[in-house]
Amino acid sequence: MTCYRNTDLDLVSRDDLSDLAVALEKGGISPLHVTPSPNGFWYATFETDKQYTEPNPNILQMLDVINSLTESVQSLWATCIKREFNIGYDCGTDPWAFNQGLSTELLRRLAEVGASIRITLYPYRSESVPEELT
Repeated sequence: MTCYRNTDLDLVSRDDLSDLAVALEKGGISPLHVTPSPNGFWYATFETDKQYTEPNPNILQMLDVINSLTESVQSLWATCIKREFNIGYDCGTDPWAFNQGLSTELLRRLAEVGASIRITLYPYRSESVPEELT
């Protein structure tokens, strides 16, 4: 069955993202990882603690938290060279047609915080697929 999975927030910065991660977590956006890389960049991925059935309210919750950050933490957000909301879907053979929308309010707010959208489709895999192929 095709359905919305979740939305991850992916960030990349030259600055340590630990303080930003703490602030986001206080707002119900938990880090999946916050990692320095040998290339000098920090990489972080977050998702909301609450689960949603559509991306629009999920992303709006994250934007509410981002907009409520203190000025010092907002400055960390501004250092990110990647601020991307990655919308994930599990794909299946049903229903025949499937769609979900993003509101103009959401698109406006994404632009205001300098964020982009990516869509990831996870293919259906039957249980008979060997583990090494997944």
